[in-house]
Amino acid sequence: MARNAARAADGIDEARLWQRLMAMARFGARADGGVDRQALSAEDVAARRQLIAWAEARGFACAVDPIGNLFVRRAGREPDLAPVLTGSHLDSQPTGGKFDGVYGVLAGFEVLEALEDLGLSTRRSVEAVAWTNEEGSRFQPGAMGSAAFAGRMDLAALRVGADRAGVRLGDALDATLAATPTAARRALGFPVAAYVESHIEQGPLLEADGKVIGAVTGIQGSRWFAVEVTGEAAHAGTTPLKIRKDALKAATAMVSALESLMADPSDVVRFTVGRFEVAPNSPNTVPDRVFFTIDFRHPDAAVLQRLGDQVEATCRAAARGCAVRVTQTFDAPPVDFAPAIVGLVSAAAARLGLPHRDIFSGAFHDAKFLAEVAPTGMVFVPCARGISHNPAESATASDLAAGARVLAEVVAELAAQ
Repeated sequence: MARNAARAADGIDEARLWQRLMAMARFGARADGGVDRQALSAEDVAARRQLIAWAEARGFACAVDPIGNLFVRRAGREPDLAPVLTGSHLDSQPTGGKFDGVYGVLAGFEVLEALEDLGLSTRRSVEAVAWTNEEGSRFQPGAMGSAAFAGRMDLAALRVGADRAGVRLGDALDATLAATPTAARRALGFPVAAYVESHIEQGPLLEADGKVIGAVTGIQGSRWFAVEVTGEAAHAGTTPLKIRKDALKAATAMVSALESLMADPSDVVRFTVGRFEVAPNSPNTVPDRVFFTIDFRHPDAAVLQRLGDQVEATCRAAARGCAVRVTQTFDAPPVDFAPAIVGLVSAAAARLGLPHRDIFSGAFHDAKFLAEVAPTGMVFVPCARGISHNPAESATASDLAAGARVLAEVVAELAAQ
């Protein structure tokens, strides 16, 4: 390990990291203690402006690209070399917590501050990045910023998408970029030497095992679908059941059939219907339209393809005379992270005396797409009871700082290469 890498962890300031996390939690703060900071919203813009203000106060350069990814750069001795990136996302779920995503951004920023405080130079530049719209709650699909950066999604096609209120992503994006005028403009995509992302686990394994650090070996694959069921509105009191085209009954039959399709005694399949909307939503009218979403995940690419390819046929077979349209909105195969970076995470945790284990990620992250363009790894820290995407999401200051210390060593080592 490079001498600077071994020292980098010493500059991590637990109190400063925690204070910055709590400051960010004010943007989109909910009355229940959670956060609602959806992508390209006024709250997201305020969080971006805060990060830029902190960066400019330290003399770091800031830049944004056409999809709104925000980069904070600490220059290396050879600034023309491909940089090492570390970060995550600032946007949250509508009922999110204080740590999902934002911890990775601020842990990366804390690494930059630690290197600066210690006066440690790096051969390569190090950049903390906030990727745009990882959650996919307001605009679909998720991980939009990192996927566009990696060349997996087309920016022009993304810009014409809209949220449920009809706001076009392109308009929201233009307003967000205009709100950060001091950040330089950068082209979409550039060479990256390595990428490391810190994150709360969003699962219970580290806490249950008494481990502080998870060296993430990969991410399971994901396929998302949107299903629109169209029936016929009718009077609830006069229309015989036999001639109804009840979109709600058809949709619930589809969900039941999908549950049977996805049944897995080993409990490896992850199948979720997370959004369900009914129209006209009147107590005495037969529903004529239902919209629902499917989130299907599995670590085996063959299983992901086999079951995912049966979703549309399963829905059609349960349509009960209604029309159905199934659209795949997201498709990301499983990914394995670079063994060398997984090893660096484990070695740093061991050197720092932190209990650790290898772990596989059930949630997708921006690291999934960065792994297609650069050696990539992740650092997990525990969250209480594994709860995430929930205002009750919780993590300790000491665990978050421990993850940042591991991140600092790994990033400094990679930036020395």
